[in-house]
Amino acid sequence: MNPRTHFRLVVLYVMVGVLLLVLVARMWTLQVLEGERYEQIAAENRTRDIVVPALRGMILDDRGRPLARNTSSLVVSVDRTTLSRQEDGGEAVLKRLAGVLGTSHEEISKRVRLCAPTVKRPCWSGSPYQPIPVEDDADPQRALQIMERHEDFPGVTARIQPVRSYPKPHGASAVQTLGYLQPITQEELEERESIQVTGYSGVDLVGRAGLEAQYDRALRGDAGYRRVLVDSHGRVTGVADEEDPVPGSNLVTSLDAEVQGAAEKALKEGIEAARKGGSPADSGGAVVMDVRTGRVIAMASYPTYDPSVWTGGISQKKYDALLGKKNNHPLISRVTQGMGPPGSTFKVSSLAAAVKDGYDLHGTYNCPGSYMVGSRAFNNFQSANLGAMNLHTALVKSCDTIFYKFAHEMWLHNGGKNAPPGAKNPMVQMARGFGFGSRTGIDLPSESSGRIPDRQWKRQYWEATREGSCRGAKEGYPEVAKTDPARAAYLKAVATENCKEGFVWRAGDAANLSIGQGNVMVTPLQLVRTYAAIANGGTLHTPRIGVAIVRPDGTVVRKLGAPEPKKAPVDDKVLAFMRKALADVPKEGTAAGAFAGFDLKRVAVAGKTGTAERYGNEDMSWFASFGPVKDPRYAVVAMVSQGGYGAQTSAPIVRKVWEAMYGTKDRKPILEDGRLPTDIPKMPGSGTTP
Repeated sequence: MNPRTHFRLVVLYVMVGVLLLVLVARMWTLQVLEGERYEQIAAENRTRDIVVPALRGMILDDRGRPLARNTSSLVVSVDRTTLSRQEDGGEAVLKRLAGVLGTSHEEISKRVRLCAPTVKRPCWSGSPYQPIPVEDDADPQRALQIMERHEDFPGVTARIQPVRSYPKPHGASAVQTLGYLQPITQEELEERESIQVTGYSGVDLVGRAGLEAQYDRALRGDAGYRRVLVDSHGRVTGVADEEDPVPGSNLVTSLDAEVQGAAEKALKEGIEAARKGGSPADSGGAVVMDVRTGRVIAMASYPTYDPSVWTGGISQKKYDALLGKKNNHPLISRVTQGMGPPGSTFKVSSLAAAVKDGYDLHGTYNCPGSYMVGSRAFNNFQSANLGAMNLHTALVKSCDTIFYKFAHEMWLHNGGKNAPPGAKNPMVQMARGFGFGSRTGIDLPSESSGRIPDRQWKRQYWEATREGSCRGAKEGYPEVAKTDPARAAYLKAVATENCKEGFVWRAGDAANLSIGQGNVMVTPLQLVRTYAAIANGGTLHTPRIGVAIVRPDGTVVRKLGAPEPKKAPVDDKVLAFMRKALADVPKEGTAAGAFAGFDLKRVAVAGKTGTAERYGNEDMSWFASFGPVKDPRYAVVAMVSQGGYGAQTSAPIVRKVWEAMYGTKDRKPILEDGRLPTDIPKMPGSGTTP
């Protein structure tokens, strides 16, 4: 044999041998080392996993009445993944589906498209890999056509599913407190996987606000799954494995449906009455708190909305209405997020500060019609000269000039205009001691902190706005001058002053703070907490709505407590003095007209009116109260933005709430012996109703 030919044959044999060895090694790797993995992949080609969502727990009031529950509904859903595999992207399927459901192809297409910043609603905000509901209350006859003609509707299902509903017992909607649900997004699923948060699936609805968001994990439960066998055509031939979902637990709250309904009704009627009287009255809030525990009994907000708008997708028009300024942002809770100057309701804090700083609690003080702070006169309400009086009468008659004098003298004593940044400020310190200027810590996901201005805040604000102020001082406000020259001149004068030394804490700032005006901002929740503390002897409870997490069978998973309460920095004798003075406000003070004919023997109510001025807006109306005076149990506060005088708008709202709780001669009281249930109620059955 030719040596060259022999060499070529040897090389060929070696190459064949090497290839055979590689093939054997690869087969050994596939069958031995990775056999289990490929066996699983092969099995998955014959099976499909179906997520079975858990039944969401109910939200109950203090007597076990559902505020949010589930009802059974026939839901038609579309699988985008299956549609995308069609030659036309599923357009023919959607057109047939629209015909069966009695809607338009355009409407169906909108519901199954994915949400994006440039996409108008309705659209799908959840994961693109989960079924998308296109009809949440389908007619059974229409749904039957879909189920019987499965080959014409690939990717379309019609199943009985639980749908969130809000029964509004006794008219109690509490929508801002309850919150709402929306589908979980793909981004959220991926984020939770990356931080190893378990319990979420692609079919979950997630709490987006209120209690639904705060207690989402307990309410949601755990989804189950069903692994089904399928043939080569994707038809189900059997069930390989399944795991039942774990229903979510129920949330028992301290809200009382009857008191909540009464508060919502009183707030709405009060705002409507203010509008008839000529006030804009654009929004408001009312809140009832148990002064002994800090439990919230009712929390009403206006404007409000129907929470069912979230079910089955929301239109762009409805979505804009919820978020837009035109309807005054009905998603916002005016109790926890609505802020404004509290007016004279704030004087309880200023009085406590003055006494702590050395002023005589039982002294006599002059109440002139105006008090000069520098070169500016700060006036009483309607410039009334009320003469000499004690601090009891100063609260009852709501004398402003006495508090102006306190604030001015404290300002001078602690350094005046040239005081260092850390100079003593008794009224600011007392306000913060009562909890103003910081969140209360209520068990809700969104809460405003309010604002108690001081030297540091004013400098920060000046630094942030200095450029705009200096520009206004130099150029003026020509656009405003075209229609309102006087206002333009005023704005330029203010801008000039702020440009030069807007960082200075002036005597006028201190005077405004003393009567809850100027840059002071509080929420109704902060104010009701303060009046609850005055009523109970100085204890500042952390407000709580959640009472317990309870399984559907009634087993208590855990009771929901609150952090250790704080103590207001006020002597007991001062608190007792204020309680006595506030008790006379509805009898002979600024709220006497609002409480005329009210049965103060049935329930003695103490309170304080507040009318806060805001430049460019109508007055903000407040009334803060507690009662019964001798044995306080509840504090009730109402606020109406641009509602006018506190005595005319907010005080009547609060009166109606007290009358609902304790009854009148012609009306049965909601409360039994002035008390609400304290035990965890028995569960009213399963979470789904037919």
